[in-house]
Amino acid sequence: MKKICILILFVATLQTSKAQSLYFPPTTGNTWDTLSATSLGWCTNQVDTLYDYLSTNNTKAFILLQDGKIVFEKYFGNFTVDSIWYWASAGKSLTSFVVGIAQQEAALSINDTTSSYLGTGWTVAPLQKELGITIRHQLTMSSGLDDGVPDNACTIDTCLQYLADAGTRWAYHNAPYTLLDSVIASATGVSLNNYLLQKIKVPTGMTGIYVKNDFNNVFYSKPRSMARYGLLMLNKGKWDNTPIMTDTNYFQSMISSSQSLNPSYGYLWWLNGKSAYMVPGLQIQIPGSLSPAAPADMYAALGKNGQMLNIVPSKNLVWLRMGDAPNAGIVPFLMNDTIWQHLNKIMCTPNTLEAFNEKTSFVNVYPNPSSDDLHISLRDDRMVDIDIVDLYGNNLYSIKQHSGHLQIHIDHWPKGVYAIRVSSKMGQQVLKVVIE
Repeated sequence: MKKICILILFVATLQTSKAQSLYFPPTTGNTWDTLSATSLGWCTNQVDTLYDYLSTNNTKAFILLQDGKIVFEKYFGNFTVDSIWYWASAGKSLTSFVVGIAQQEAALSINDTTSSYLGTGWTVAPLQKELGITIRHQLTMSSGLDDGVPDNACTIDTCLQYLADAGTRWAYHNAPYTLLDSVIASATGVSLNNYLLQKIKVPTGMTGIYVKNDFNNVFYSKPRSMARYGLLMLNKGKWDNTPIMTDTNYFQSMISSSQSLNPSYGYLWWLNGKSAYMVPGLQIQIPGSLSPAAPADMYAALGKNGQMLNIVPSKNLVWLRMGDAPNAGIVPFLMNDTIWQHLNKIMCTPNTLEAFNEKTSFVNVYPNPSSDDLHISLRDDRMVDIDIVDLYGNNLYSIKQHSGHLQIHIDHWPKGVYAIRVSSKMGQQVLKVVIE
């Protein structure tokens, strides 16, 4: 029990110490600062297991940012940093952001009826039912139009049939979402791609384009452009000090429960940590959190075949995965959670615990980080017990020491973060040491 309590104190303070201002890469060129997993105190011996999982599940790109800097960037097969891939439904989140900018510029209001921009008769629903559908309903998948038609991506009027009043039914329906593209073009006077270029791509350095694919409009980009978008979201709509989305109410609504039918859905974003969620094709609520292994404040853009972008404000963390995964489904919930299970092992949080104090009055540990020999120096004359444990609670070293100096050979120890507990009758000190 003591061991666990020490680790709880240890990890929480370590996490707190990592919180810092975000780094933003230049908007031109390929420069992007990196941060080593070892310097973060993560368990690097677990990284290959994650990469093996990603590789066997047809991953093409995986990037993880901590504080805006690249910690992991891995490409598989012939895929490279300059390869282009589709976002699938993860691109819905980008459309949502663009709608927010159009609203802050007074080009539209999400409370406007969709018919105000598409004209009446864009569906075959009774006119009064059609006039009840707003842009907000398109953003929240609650248009009430029938998603059970033969092709629910079809945007032709005869495919858009009334089933329930807008706002009374949640269903993952592509066609009403896709028509947001036409709403944006009608409201702003420019195409979705041109508006995206002006408002997001130029100020952030993103590249990419929406491409028409049958009825769908699919966004394609390099992996780092998706990472840039994640960083923009992590910084609440600002790129470094440049405001992109200034409508803070819209931004917060975008990543909050947008209706009670599916509390895990915002404005085309999936939300973790809610009481229940719904999945495409089913009209039932599933109790529990969308991704149990992920932090409660995580929100995600998720798309077919495992296109994923996860943002975690509490950890200053963003990660993305691009690739193929034939069994991942339209929205890859299970794969997303499995990646989080691997990441938790890498970030050494199996026993997540809370705060630890590096200040000490009677012991000094150096060098830190260390790779060969670790020195522990006691500053006064007292008998102490010294224990060194890893973040899983395994005791690797124990000794009784009476003042003086202790040298420990650690060149054969795994890289990572360790807790050193020094106990005496006068009290106890816990320090962290990084072995690299």
